Amino acid sequence: MSSRINFQEALELYDMDLLELGKIASKIREEKFGRKTYYNINRHINPTNICKDVCQFCAYSSSRKNPNPYTMSHEEILDIVQNSVKNGIKEVHIVSAHNPDAGLKWYLEIFSKIKQQFPNLHVKALTAAEINFLANQHNLTHQDIIDKMVEFGVDSMPGGGAEIFDEGIRKKICGGKVSSKDWLKIHKLWHNSGHKSNATMLFGHIEKREHRIDHMFRLRDLQDQTGGFNAFIPLVYQRENNYLKVQDYLTAQEILKTFAISRIVLDNIPNIKAYWVTSTIKLALIAQEFGANDLDGTIEKESINSAAGAKSANGMKQSEFIELIKNSNFEPIQRDSLYNEII
Repeated sequence: MSSRINFQEALELYDMDLLELGKIASKIREEKFGRKTYYNINRHINPTNICKDVCQFCAYSSSRKNPNPYTMSHEEILDIVQNSVKNGIKEVHIVSAHNPDAGLKWYLEIFSKIKQQFPNLHVKALTAAEINFLANQHNLTHQDIIDKMVEFGVDSMPGGGAEIFDEGIRKKICGGKVSSKDWLKIHKLWHNSGHKSNATMLFGHIEKREHRIDHMFRLRDLQDQTGGFNAFIPLVYQRENNYLKVQDYLTAQEILKTFAISRIVLDNIPNIKAYWVTSTIKLALIAQEFGANDLDGTIEKESINSAAGAKSANGMKQSEFIELIKNSNFEPIQRDSLYNEII
């Protein structure tokens, strides 16, 4: 193996024995973080499920599968934030559908209102897919939207909308959504504005192993240029209430191998997050032994993945989160949204 793994070598890692692969990934993890596992106290808010796109894997947007459309008022959102701040959240994570009736002003004003009331609260909002949608809707450039996000108080970007970068697969599962080229471009612009973001990969649907490796390599290349990604988050496809006819679901072994390989390939992205919402908390805890050093957070409430079968609708208590990490022989460390440790 060369000093930096190449595409073919990375693909061949899938053929390794699971435990041997885990040892390699775990060694890299321990060299960086020891036995520390990060979590944060956060609140997910999904303000609307009305969407112009019909992604085949989505069970959240209002459609034949989910016939209950909604759009929250600013007052409703602020009430949620206020209650969550009382519970100690450090971050509000705002992601929703591509609602053609909401408008850019609706988003920007709520960011501004949150910041005015809670200036120390970290606002993580607008995926690259949402930015692309808003730019197209309002005849603005991606840079225009990013400038407005910064102006109105957005602190960092989530990694959603990446799905899988291969355009052939994208056409089948999320045609009409942001292209892989534009997803990467938007994150590059965001990084160039002096801000951080995360990156995701949705896997376990109709993609093949080589598509996952390709996805990781494109992220590695961009990270070489900007250094702006805080974390990589492999998202396990949720199978219920959507239109993808997936016959062969991932095994736990394949999921854990994907975590381990992402730790090995993404040598320049510091944090690998086992997002317990999509992997289940049990598998996320095991993923700590396969390169993952972050489990996300308490989330309080989550609508997008739970609509497709994830057991995440009501989040998790901090005390339970801490105890689970400790019981798996790791050290729970609370962090802020930019991975500064909170003592």
